Amino acid sequence: MRYIEALILFLSILSLSTQAQPRFEVDPSWPQPLPEGWIFAQIGGVCVDSHDHIMVVDRSNITDEEKQTNIPTPTFMMFDSDGKVINSWGDPNVVPTHVHGCSFDEDDNLWVAGNEDAIVQGYNHDGELLLQIGTKGVFDTTNGSVEAGFTNQSRERLHRPSGAIVDPDTGDIYISDGYGNKRVVVFDSEGNYLRQWGRMATLEEHVTATPGTFTSVVHCIEMSKEGFVYVCDRQGNRVQVFDKMGNHIRDIPIARTDDFVENPVVRGTAWWVTFSPDGEQEYLYVMNGAEEKVHILDHESGETLSTFGRPGHMPGDFTHGHTVATDSRGNLYVGETDYGRRVQRFNLVSN
Repeated sequence: MRYIEALILFLSILSLSTQAQPRFEVDPSWPQPLPEGWIFAQIGGVCVDSHDHIMVVDRSNITDEEKQTNIPTPTFMMFDSDGKVINSWGDPNVVPTHVHGCSFDEDDNLWVAGNEDAIVQGYNHDGELLLQIGTKGVFDTTNGSVEAGFTNQSRERLHRPSGAIVDPDTGDIYISDGYGNKRVVVFDSEGNYLRQWGRMATLEEHVTATPGTFTSVVHCIEMSKEGFVYVCDRQGNRVQVFDKMGNHIRDIPIARTDDFVENPVVRGTAWWVTFSPDGEQEYLYVMNGAEEKVHILDHESGETLSTFGRPGHMPGDFTHGHTVATDSRGNLYVGETDYGRRVQRFNLVSN
């Protein structure tokens, strides 16, 4: 029996190793030059709508020295597939001051999180604010200030959310909340609280990868075509998969080379997740921000097939690679925050 089990395992690994894998090449010509005077700041998120328009959300936090010769880009910039800016907006009095992540729903409405504002916002395709969850600057803490202890339980307030997605079947809004709070919280399409799950992991629970607990930052959220919710447990070095009610389905480990237990301030591997655009969503792509690389995984098995990228500033390198998105042709877009401050496209050249 052990021989048969070992043989099955060997054949499974062999099958993965010989499986045709997506291969990507960086496109150094994308995007086209920005309008005169514009300069990228930290990129908070990248997402793609149903028309293959690429939305780049920018924190507009350029330095005082840069402001002498440049102007910050608008918070929301829409590019066509050729890399040309075709629309932009962002009233500084309305948009989040530290936007984090973005996604489009079935109607091409844009959803973003305000990581330092305790809000999630939804906009239509013309930039009109449709819905805001949470009150700007009022946090889910014991006294509402960001400095106080988070409660992980408010039905009206968020803490420091990292992302939001909309269920295409129900219109419910799923939020990864995020920094401070360690939960997924769900609201209906009008912003009414429905449910939540998740809490902070103890050190022992981190070591044992206890389902439904999060080591530190709950950094991203995505939903598969099958309706499962994928959540980045960043310092837990895994993507946790749940059903819509919060029941844990499985873990997808994102391997790393250092040891969180001995070094509790490491950046973690599971930063952002997206799916290949084919009907079966055969591949899963995960941004590994700890090692500045993108993992290409077999979606069904969760096995890493290959990776690409390395730390650096040259085309194809990453400096604070933050989010990853895919278009209908299978091309990948990676947004870089902190000192990276750019978006790169990686063209799918084989599959």
